[in-house]
Amino acid sequence: MSANSRMTIGAHVLTWMSLDRQNNEVATSERIAKSVNTNPVVIRRCLGDLRKAGLVQAKRGAGAGWTLTREPESISLLEVYLAMESGGPFGMHRTPPNADCPVGFGIRPALQQVYSGLEQQMQQYLTGTTIADLLRDVLAQQQPNTHAF
Repeated sequence: MSANSRMTIGAHVLTWMSLDRQNNEVATSERIAKSVNTNPVVIRRCLGDLRKAGLVQAKRGAGAGWTLTREPESISLLEVYLAMESGGPFGMHRTPPNADCPVGFGIRPALQQVYSGLEQQMQQYLTGTTIADLLRDVLAQQQPNTHAF
């Protein structure tokens, strides 16, 4: 099983858009897709989810593309998580476990309690990190003039 990468892609997209904002550029799905190394269709779907959450908007006409609706300092990773993920970081069995088994009978409630606690801690942590924080950390790892897309 692979991890769901929707949150990671959403954070990548918004961080790229934050960099474009600093450079007075408008982000396009094609340019973002090059950075993410994926198909522009994947990016357009992601942008649609981010738009529904009120984090980005489309700009039409001359200089068409996507822009952030707010300053990167005011967009928390919790907002990205809520826009991109559904159902939390952990899921239960697709089919109910055997209720006649002593473990199968009680595993879901026991795990749900653990997962709820983890979800609360994760959301609290994500609240304290912004897209601006990510961009700062990304740029700290880069060599000068690497924004080539």
